[in-house]
Amino acid sequence: MSERRYVPLRATCGEPHACPAPVRRRVLAATALFGDLGEREIADVGERMTARSWAAGEYLYVEGDPADDLYVLASGRAKMTRTDADGAEIVLDVLGPGDLFGGVASLGMGVHGDSVMALQTTCALRIDSDGFRILLGDYPAVAVRAFDEVAGQLSSTRAAFAAVTGTVAQRVAGALVRLAAKFGDPGPDGVLLQVPLTRADLAGMTGSTTESVSRAMSAMRRDGVIDTGRKWTAIIDMAALRELAEG
Repeated sequence: MSERRYVPLRATCGEPHACPAPVRRRVLAATALFGDLGEREIADVGERMTARSWAAGEYLYVEGDPADDLYVLASGRAKMTRTDADGAEIVLDVLGPGDLFGGVASLGMGVHGDSVMALQTTCALRIDSDGFRILLGDYPAVAVRAFDEVAGQLSSTRAAFAAVTGTVAQRVAGALVRLAAKFGDPGPDGVLLQVPLTRADLAGMTGSTTESVSRAMSAMRRDGVIDTGRKWTAIIDMAALRELAEG
């Protein structure tokens, strides 16, 4: 397991951000929560949400904070983490545009069960608990999807904690396969993954140590499965990576 231990974190409220209406509509239409609404309804939802931005390394919220807001990521990347019983950081997910996260009391959340930190300059649309309650009254169909979304997040969290079985190489390969499916940019020489995750982040995601992750990545690079650089990973042989992940 990672040897990192929990240290007190502090969230920021973010800086006000002028997110254009077309961007808001495009991002909200990509979510499971609002995607089935009509164009006029999505525009209305977008007008009810405020836009904030965070710099890389800033926390949008911290595990244990009151759950007062729902967020939809509009641009950038962020990581969702949780502290395990030993005080080590587990990376539950990497968030990109269109991802819904956070929580409000109307969805049965009193406090946040995770922390979210910007990996790069990040903009998110945000609606507070009172605003979301009013929105559910105006759009009842959203309420059903909201609870489905919460159930899906709980399932993903359980899967993240379960993904610490197998060898380190298997777990790292599996993490790269999942990240490539979500953020990969296919090209003639493979799939380019430009997500600013550190070896420590991958260690937290795979229940390993930074040193073990580095050895696994080096072995994959020697075998021609991947190539790496500063803040990027290229998956050269996806079939071999999947085979490694499956053991």
